[in-house]
Amino acid sequence: MKFAFVGGSAFLIDNLVFYTLKLSVLSAKPVTAKVIAVLVATIFSYVLNREWSFRTRGGRDTPHEAALFFLVSGVGVVINTAPLYISRYVFDLQVPEVSRFTQEVADFSSGQIIGTLIGMGFRWWAFRRFVFPQENVRARPTIPSYDQDPPAEEEPLRS
Repeated sequence: MKFAFVGGSAFLIDNLVFYTLKLSVLSAKPVTAKVIAVLVATIFSYVLNREWSFRTRGGRDTPHEAALFFLVSGVGVVINTAPLYISRYVFDLQVPEVSRFTQEVADFSSGQIIGTLIGMGFRWWAFRRFVFPQENVRARPTIPSYDQDPPAEEEPLRS
C-alpha cells in the first residue's frame, strides 16, 4: 500500500509537470516533456520509497542503493515513455493526422495510463529484486510505550 501511495503521489507530480511543460514551453516535444516529468517524479519517489515504503528493506550502502535506484528508474523512464513515443511517432496520432482531441486522448492514454502502469510494475519488481533486496535489515523506529513510567530525568551536577 505504501508503494502504491508513493506511486500515486509521483503520478500526480508526473502529470502536473508533464502537462505544465507540454502545454507551454515543450508543446512541440511531448516525449521530452514526459521524460522531464518522469525524472522529477522519480527523485520524489526515491526519497519516499527509501524512507517509507522500503524503510526496513535494504542490504546495500546508501550510494550503491541510490545508484541502483536511479539506474532502475532510468530503465523505467524508457518503459514509461515508450507507449507515448509509439502513439505519437509510430501510429502518428498527432495533429494534423488526427484531431487535437484525439491526440490528447491518445497522449493521456499511452503516456499517463499505459506507460505509468507498465513502468510501475517494472519498478516494483526491480526495486524489490535489485535495490532493496533484503527484508528487515534496517531497524524500524520504536514508539515509546507509556505503560511504564518514563525514565527519571537526571539531576544536574552541582559544583
